Amino acid sequence: MSAPSFLPIAPGRRLAYHHVAGREPTVLFCGGYTSDMGGTKALALERWCRAKGRGYVRFDYSGHGRSDGRFEDGSIGDWAEDALAIVDRVATGPLIVVGSSMGGWIMLLVALTRPERVRALVGIAAAPDFTLDLLSQATADQRRDLARQGFWWQPSAYGEPHVVTARLLDDGGEHLLLGGPIAITCPVHLLHGQRDADVPWQTALRLAERLQSTDVTVELIKAGDHRLSQEADLARIRAAVVRLSSD
Repeated sequence: MSAPSFLPIAPGRRLAYHHVAGREPTVLFCGGYTSDMGGTKALALERWCRAKGRGYVRFDYSGHGRSDGRFEDGSIGDWAEDALAIVDRVATGPLIVVGSSMGGWIMLLVALTRPERVRALVGIAAAPDFTLDLLSQATADQRRDLARQGFWWQPSAYGEPHVVTARLLDDGGEHLLLGGPIAITCPVHLLHGQRDADVPWQTALRLAERLQSTDVTVELIKAGDHRLSQEADLARIRAAVVRLSSD
């Protein structure tokens, strides 16, 4: 795998990214919480975009993967700002933003902030407002740890436990979207597995209802899990990008 490029965004702080030049609209991949740009979906989309001659960008949020910073210092607003820095200084032309899990929240914030750049959105198990779910599902011990030390350790089905901080939860509350209309009018395609153990598939329906766009497709995969990384799932993601790019 080739070495990433780095985008300086502050003194001593850089974002790692890969940019494939090609025809527009450029596909921008926004990964999930604790994930990095070396995941199955991000790499599969890059291979496909290269083969099709399409522009493509994947990147790591601050504190993720190869980017600078500590994960525990980050928040939804910080990671949305990272994505906007990539949009403004790396990605070219109109964009199809693909967001996986937390990246689905980030893609919505990008579309709200740069509507002139975003042609369409593809959400993969999109998880807007997931910090509310983290808080509501916290155990008594986790709530006690949060009150005492400002964080708790969250078990993960995908690896080591990760830290959930008071700052993440508080900042998430400043970026909630599902409580009212979402002023996004571009086409949106939402894919969600009905065996998703992390984000309920009903979230896709709630999001579709809130979006002001009249061109919203919800695709439920009955046997699909949260990751949607099987070859059949990747084919569905590619098909959504093709439809929304008018290829």
